[in-house]
Amino acid sequence: MNVQILEYALKNEIDEILATEALAVVRRVVSREGVRAYIRGGFVRDLILSRPSKDIDIVVEGGGIEIASKVAAELGVPCSIFKNFGTAMLKTGDTELEFVGARRESYRRESRKPIVENGTLKDDQERRDFTVNALAISLNENDAGSILDPFDGISDMERKLIRTPLDPDVTFSDDPLRMIRAARFAATLDFAVTPPTLEAIKRNAERIEIVSGERICDELQKIMACSRPSTGFRLLDESGLLRLIFPQLAQMKGVEAKNGRRHKDNFDHTLKVLDNVAAMSDNLWLRWAALLHDIAKPATKRFDETVGWTFHGHEALGAKMVPSIFKQLKLPLNEKMRYVRKLVSLHLRPIVLSQEEVTDSAVRRLLFDAGDDIDDLMTLCDADITSNNQRTVDKHLDNFRLVRTKLKEIEEKDAVRNFQPPVSGETIMRVYNIGPSREVGLIKNAIKEAILDGIIRNDYDEAFEFMKKEASKLGIMNYEL
Repeated sequence: MNVQILEYALKNEIDEILATEALAVVRRVVSREGVRAYIRGGFVRDLILSRPSKDIDIVVEGGGIEIASKVAAELGVPCSIFKNFGTAMLKTGDTELEFVGARRESYRRESRKPIVENGTLKDDQERRDFTVNALAISLNENDAGSILDPFDGISDMERKLIRTPLDPDVTFSDDPLRMIRAARFAATLDFAVTPPTLEAIKRNAERIEIVSGERICDELQKIMACSRPSTGFRLLDESGLLRLIFPQLAQMKGVEAKNGRRHKDNFDHTLKVLDNVAAMSDNLWLRWAALLHDIAKPATKRFDETVGWTFHGHEALGAKMVPSIFKQLKLPLNEKMRYVRKLVSLHLRPIVLSQEEVTDSAVRRLLFDAGDDIDDLMTLCDADITSNNQRTVDKHLDNFRLVRTKLKEIEEKDAVRNFQPPVSGETIMRVYNIGPSREVGLIKNAIKEAILDGIIRNDYDEAFEFMKKEASKLGIMNYEL
């Protein structure tokens, strides 16, 4: 489809966009100031692809900040100015406008920070990362609404291709983050990276080392938010970037055979689990738990002549690895990390229950340990079934349904999710006139274990009587009575 046909097809949508209050003011200010301005990049791409977008980037041949300030004044809204980046931003309704002056950039090899000069729209389009992001729509009186596509990005969208406007070696060497963005856009748009572009990423992969961890983290988070994140991670692996930015994940690749016995490719399995979770949940941190649930398998892999390949303890070691991986990837070291660590630690528990007789005690302990995250844990376990044998999949799913039924029954009966022993440490100290001590901890823990084992109910009176028996065993006198 050529530009003229596309303009005709999108005429109503473009006219409607240009008629909005915000862009009508932009057009009026631009005309009055005698400068030229264009909508550029992602908004134009998403308009053509019929994807919703509320963020509009406007490039101005001249001063973007000055135009933004005048537009904000006319709209009566605040304007945030970022002089270091030469940008300004304002929000009106649910639409965010970002203004930037058209620029020409050059780079030093050792830095991502460009040498910036004033430029034209052509200069600005040439420095864009990919052809699908290099399109623009004119906001100017003489050609308002016309689409400018100097690098045939429209054809690339039709063919679902990611390609750089200029020489990819120059594009990626100048700004190495664009290599990860290629994987991100391929995953987000369900496009393919062209072979020359991919080969250039392979040649320039080592350049990623000059990019800050925070910028890389932002791109990884966007890959994780895609409907099929595996596309992005497979491209990162194929290009050689994954071993540089996330070596623990790259180390999961490969299949080893010994005495005719092979284990599955844990990298491939992990990405299938990740996609399965993505199909069931938008929870970003549940997706991270899926990506990391088997992360310790390379470190725990052993071969046993009787049973074959084993990965004993990978869930415990994987949970220990989560904080350091989060720190390495610049992910938050807060409750999100603790949530992922918990799910990694527990991900085998429901699977073990599904393979054995499901006892009330085991279910109580799972409910206690998982707490409010039990449903997410079960989602992860469902996603962890990746066998090509449908009978095996159905068998595991049937067993998980049994586990879920038992979870519901036990929770309704015993209320052990997030429970605290009904007799507190303060009560024990008051009754026996003792201070904080090892004995108080032993009694409190014995009460908890008795409830989880079903010896007593989660009830104050039963727990109090049990406390007295445990205190007696420890030789502690009852001073209150």
